[in-house]
Amino acid sequence: MLKSGPVLAAGTMSGTSLDGVDMAVIETDGVEILDFGESGYRPYSDVEQTTLRAVLGRWPGEGLDDALGVVQSAHQEALSEINAELIGFHGQTLAHEPIGRGTHQLGDGQALADVLGRPVVWDFRSADVALGGQGAPLAPFYHFALARLIGATKPLVFLNLGGVGNVTWVNPAAHGPEAEGALLAFDTGPANAPLNDLMADRRGLSFDKGGALAREGMVETGALELFLQEPYFRRIPPKSLDRNDFSVMLDLVRELSDADAAATMCAMAAAAVMQAMEHVPSSPSRVLVCGGGRKNPVMLQMLSVSLDCPVEPVETVDLDGDMLEAQAFAYLAVRVARGLPTSSPWTTGVNALVGGGTVSRPVPS
Repeated sequence: MLKSGPVLAAGTMSGTSLDGVDMAVIETDGVEILDFGESGYRPYSDVEQTTLRAVLGRWPGEGLDDALGVVQSAHQEALSEINAELIGFHGQTLAHEPIGRGTHQLGDGQALADVLGRPVVWDFRSADVALGGQGAPLAPFYHFALARLIGATKPLVFLNLGGVGNVTWVNPAAHGPEAEGALLAFDTGPANAPLNDLMADRRGLSFDKGGALAREGMVETGALELFLQEPYFRRIPPKSLDRNDFSVMLDLVRELSDADAAATMCAMAAAAVMQAMEHVPSSPSRVLVCGGGRKNPVMLQMLSVSLDCPVEPVETVDLDGDMLEAQAFAYLAVRVARGLPTSSPWTTGVNALVGGGTVSRPVPS
């Protein structure tokens, strides 16, 4: 059993951008965030990225041994020297089809617990999907705790620009994250994943560092208008996406120069966020941006000129935008271990409050 009171928990996250594994430690009781601990990053090598890209879209049993080895070793290395009593292990998302086959995060939490000698919470999304939820996004309960931590008093938005974009509207005046009216969360649309794929295909690079290529280009408005015709943007949230649901983006920019294609993809990601803002309960007082997209000044500038509130990296409130999602899974691990909900009808569309996740304890040797 997990001891009562605050605990040190570590979380890992390897997102759909396939760049590597983030690891972060926080001190929490599963309700409040009491302190931030160490953090680290273990990048995937080019060979490892190639192995993982080759299995995107696959489900359990579909020839995943090599990819599983990559995921297990990377997360194990990221966690090998940390001081934590509990670990939240997200695994690597390969496929996400909540209205269909379900959701698949590659990873073996029991094996990780046995190697590290500490309890591991994993498979966070399956229970939510089984109860009618989207299984994503899962960080909103943590975002609520962060809003309280920074002393927010008015509704605000946390925007994660990872491989896929997602938004959490937070009302910090609510009595808790599970309350009606406290949260609304959903995936906005593609963010970095298609842009990264473009850079890999055309330039042999992992991403557009500092938005340098996009800054040289012009937005192709025709391609942008076609992108915004996608029915997803008109669907009422909660709603979620798979990494490759908007693969049409690459087709829309296929005839453009590298720079114009990059600029147009940045505009698409920003436009998806602007469409999302039409669904939130009230206008936010500010938008705090985390994930790799906050380091793309072209994308941020496009958002800043389009939204009627400040758009700022989370570092402006002394948070770590690289580690926010890893911290979230540390926080959620404690909630799972204590039987607290991790998602709600207003974050994933699940039919009732649910605490997803499996707790695996090390088997004595």
